[in-house]
This record gives sequence, structure tokens and C-alpha cells, in this order.
Amino acid sequence: MKNTALSEVHVKAGAKMVPFAGYNMPVQYAGINAEHETVRKGVGVFDVSHMGEFILKGDKALDLIQRVTSNDASKLYDGKVQYSCLPNTTGGIVDDLLVYRIDEQTYMLVVNASNIEKDWNWISQYNTEGVVMKDISDRTSLLAVQGPKAAEALQSLTDIDLASMEYYTFKKGTFAGIDNVVVSATGYTGAGGFELYFDNEHAEAIWNAVFKAGEPFGIKPIGTGARDTLRLEMGFCLYGNDIDDTTSPLEAGLGWVTKFNKEFTNSVALAGQKAAGVSQKLVGFEMIDRGIPRHDYEIVDTEGNNIGKVTSGTQSPSLQKAIGMGYVKTEFAKEGTEIYVKIRDNSIKAKIVKPPFYK
Repeated sequence: MKNTALSEVHVKAGAKMVPFAGYNMPVQYAGINAEHETVRKGVGVFDVSHMGEFILKGDKALDLIQRVTSNDASKLYDGKVQYSCLPNTTGGIVDDLLVYRIDEQTYMLVVNASNIEKDWNWISQYNTEGVVMKDISDRTSLLAVQGPKAAEALQSLTDIDLASMEYYTFKKGTFAGIDNVVVSATGYTGAGGFELYFDNEHAEAIWNAVFKAGEPFGIKPIGTGARDTLRLEMGFCLYGNDIDDTTSPLEAGLGWVTKFNKEFTNSVALAGQKAAGVSQKLVGFEMIDRGIPRHDYEIVDTEGNNIGKVTSGTQSPSLQKAIGMGYVKTEFAKEGTEIYVKIRDNSIKAKIVKPPFYK
């Protein structure tokens, strides 16, 4: 089990630590609901240093990215971030990721912790033009400072104007007296905020500085438990739950990051799938009757016929109701359609809704 540079800090702060994607991670401190509320209404800090970071550099770096990702990275400019995915050759997804354009010949890819080695090997096999690739995951720490008070809480630590930063842009500068920190207006909560990338050696100093600066704003440490409830309220996909090697980006509602104005891995087959229409779709649903949907629970129609399965589900702390995501046959995917989730052999009524659940 790997540790992040801050694992001991979390233990001292009273975090409950659990294995996650091969790392020892804090799942909660004060409790998932309280931490969820902190991020929705104030500001909280996640240690997400388990995520992977690759640097791609050279004349052909963009060509390689265009070849392996579904989105159109030629639209990026210096300081811009793009959400994308790595399609496989059989219709599924190797991973979803962020693409950062540092300059014309330098990009950073941010990938899921559980897929670091898989993604590296996948991209490497397409690197036939000598792009310099560096895996900086093990030496890079990443904090996500999320919530409506994030800009105010962090502003005293940097001369980057945080409030004016557009969503999905980043700047590199001095933060908490440390040079070369990447400050990115991104996150996985739907609550606004920033992600901070820096070398491991600065992790504790930056963590302490963030908490000191954020103290007047009620800043708190947040675990992976609340990260999951926050992202689910926004209808954001989690790799391994809602998308994987068997789910197509078109089935998963990721057509908006699947651009057919260029060739990429499996693009011909995916274009064919788009033209023919998909047989199943990832949908959001709210429970009408009492019950909490969980990953892999069966979804059935009024007659009890199997029509799909739950991929993510929880009791939403913000909405005080049970919500979920799952794949259903396309004819059941229309908003307002009643479906049933099998919970302990009982068919519990739900209805299809359009994410985000929390608006």
C-alpha cells in the first residue's frame, strides 16, 4: 500500500484511513455528511496526490494526444485544460483524464490512480514519433481546495488573481512562497475551487499554509467519502463504476468529448455506433420509494424484466434523497420514465432524471 506525502498528517488529524486505488487514503475525518456540507457551503481540502501525472514533450506531443484521446486537443491554448478519454480498440474506455497544455510542445495528462500503469503502457504503444514521456506521479502532490469560499481562502497565498480565473484554465506561479506550483481552476465536486500541483517535498508546508490562510473561512480537511457523494450529486462519472473498459463514451453520455473531426483510437467504430444509435445509456435517477441504490444492483421494468444495472448510488446529503446512476436499455432512458431498483429482492420505484441532481 502506497502512502501520499501527507498520509501521516491525515493520521494525526484523526482521519479514518482506508485502501483506495493502491493508496492509503483518508475516507473521512468528521464524517461524510459534515464534510460534504463544508464543501458545498464553505471550503474544504482533499489530498488527491494518488492521481497520476504524465508530461508529454516534443514536436509530436499534440499528434500523440490527438491519436489516443477522443476530444480535440488542437483547441487547447497555453493555460487551458480539457476533459477527455482514452478509447480502447473494443468500444470501451481505457480511462478518463485531463489534458493540460503548458506550451505548444509540452502537455500534462492527469489520469486516475488505479490506471497509472495501464494508461502509461497504452499511450506508450502509440508513441511512434519519439515524444518524450515522463511519469511524474510518484513525485507530485495534488490538493483539491473546493467550495464557494476557495478563492477567498487561498488568495493571500499567491499573486495569481484566483477570482478571475476561468473554469478549466490554469496558471503556474508562486504559491505559499513555493515556486512552480500549478494552480488549476478545476475539481470534481461542482462546488468551484482549485487544484494545486507541486513537488512532494513541499506537501506539508503547502498543506499547513492552506489551513492557516483558510482558518477565517472555516476550512476543513475532507476525505474520499465526501468526494464521492459530491461528484455523484453532479452526475460526474467515476472510472471503475460508471465507465470502464466495456462502456462506450457514447453510452456514457460523453459524446461531448468524442470529436469525429479527427482520427483517434477506434474512432471509425465509434462513429458507426453514433450513426446506428446506442443500445444502452448511462442515466441519472432519483428513488421515489425508500431505499438506497448501490453499485451493481439490478434495474428492472414494471414487469420485473432486467433492463440494466446501477453503477453509482448514495443518499444525497444536499438533497436528502437517494440518487443513483446506471445503464438502462435506451428505450427506458427518457427523463421521467419510472424504473425499479432491486434492493434485497424488492423492486423499489425510481424515476429517470437529468443530472446534475444538485443544481
